[in-house]
Amino acid sequence: MELVTFNYILEKINIQLIKNWPNFVKQPITPREKLIITLRYLATGSSYQTLSYTFRVGRSTVAEIVKETCHALWDVFQPIHMPQPSKKMFEQIAKDYWDMWNFPNCIGSIDGKHIRIQCPPDSGTMYYNYKKIFSLVLQGVADAKCKFICVEVGGYGKQSDGGTFNASALYQLIKTGNLDIPPDSNLPGSDIFVPHVFLADEAYPLLQNILRPYARRICGKNEEYFNSRLSRARKSIECAFGAISSKWRLLRKPIETDVKSAEIITKAICILNNIIIDMEGFETAMKEGEDFCENNEPLAIHPTNHVYQKIGKNIRDKFRDFICRTQTEQFQEDKL
Repeated sequence: MELVTFNYILEKINIQLIKNWPNFVKQPITPREKLIITLRYLATGSSYQTLSYTFRVGRSTVAEIVKETCHALWDVFQPIHMPQPSKKMFEQIAKDYWDMWNFPNCIGSIDGKHIRIQCPPDSGTMYYNYKKIFSLVLQGVADAKCKFICVEVGGYGKQSDGGTFNASALYQLIKTGNLDIPPDSNLPGSDIFVPHVFLADEAYPLLQNILRPYARRICGKNEEYFNSRLSRARKSIECAFGAISSKWRLLRKPIETDVKSAEIITKAICILNNIIIDMEGFETAMKEGEDFCENNEPLAIHPTNHVYQKIGKNIRDKFRDFICRTQTEQFQEDKL
């Protein structure tokens, strides 16, 4: 994080972090110090006890500062750097996906990430996931520049990505038609008329506005090529998750707080990712995300979600036909 970005954050949340100090407190903790303590905690994953020794404040004071600052970060910056998506925003995202990832009518990539936590008391196996760790689920949607469009935090670790999606507010908005998705449009340079879609992996259902890969058992040559192009475009959400894990090392270890605090800490990390991209550009975040995924993240194998709508299959076939046709046309141009 550059100094300009730090000062921008401090200026915006300064009011939220100022206390009405009594006259017998000679040296109160300033908003600047609170922000530094919080960023140090998120960036290093150091315990509250370690930070209390480093900054010479009490352990409970550090815990309260982190919680207060994370709430301020989310409350102040969410309307600015992660507003509710509008039709105009989705249209710009679709243009960026076509220009950067060569995938048409895409308004975001969706995936889930397990955020490690310590086992909550009396929770049984609710937070125990297939990786044999305790976690809560961060479901994120990223644009073409690895910036989060929306996030939902708090799903039980035992849930699959598809189960988390079905329980999410995003799914309800898509299902009821209350999400401001642009109307159906032609694919570039063709008369193929399709809706705008979110890209997902095989753990998600195949719906009118959710596009997932073909199952391996039914893959021909065209289906395999389509799957590779879809996976390439989905790299934006993988890089977004990789970037936050690379920059904020707290996510590489269990968050040793209660579940509610872990949720707001995760939200604060996501909004910090967006702030840094808006202030400093997306290139660094994408590079950090790629490096982290290549060196640290094992390939996750998700069980296939067999939920689908017939209209979703027809739409996927139209995307496949368009993508394979453009591949053929590009090959012929290269030969000429």
